Amino acid sequence: MSQLEIRTATKADTATIYRFVMDLAIYEKAEQEVVASAADIEASLFGEESTTQALICEQDGVAIGFAVYFFNYSTWLGKHGIYLEDLYVSPAYRGVGAGQALLQHLARIAVSKGCGRFEWSVLDWNTPAIDFYEHLGAVAQKEWIGYRLEGEALQRLAQQR
Repeated sequence: MSQLEIRTATKADTATIYRFVMDLAIYEKAEQEVVASAADIEASLFGEESTTQALICEQDGVAIGFAVYFFNYSTWLGKHGIYLEDLYVSPAYRGVGAGQALLQHLARIAVSKGCGRFEWSVLDWNTPAIDFYEHLGAVAQKEWIGYRLEGEALQRLAQQR
């Protein structure tokens, strides 16, 4: 079996990352919700003020998966954490250890930076992902409910006085 390589993404990976984002959206049955273009990904991920980072997983020089993450903060722990925004491995390469390699790489970053947590979200219907995460020792956080403001609701709140 070929060796997997995890590396930090660069601006040259923008098209690959965008393709993975679209593939992930299709898998999650939410392709119509992607409004970002490749140019948006490049500007927001690799721009001067970006607080987000990405990893590329390669096998034999072929990009087979990616992860996008950023640092968050826990006041209760008094420590930073890592939040995994997206993790995706191309279907043809699932089962070769790419997902686990990406998560292990991120766990090592979290430990090396003194992070207290490594968190992410998963769709409740994505049983293969849930089983995979639980196999690694991850625990679902059932007591928290995620909320989101976007679009018009975000604009309305921002404009209130």
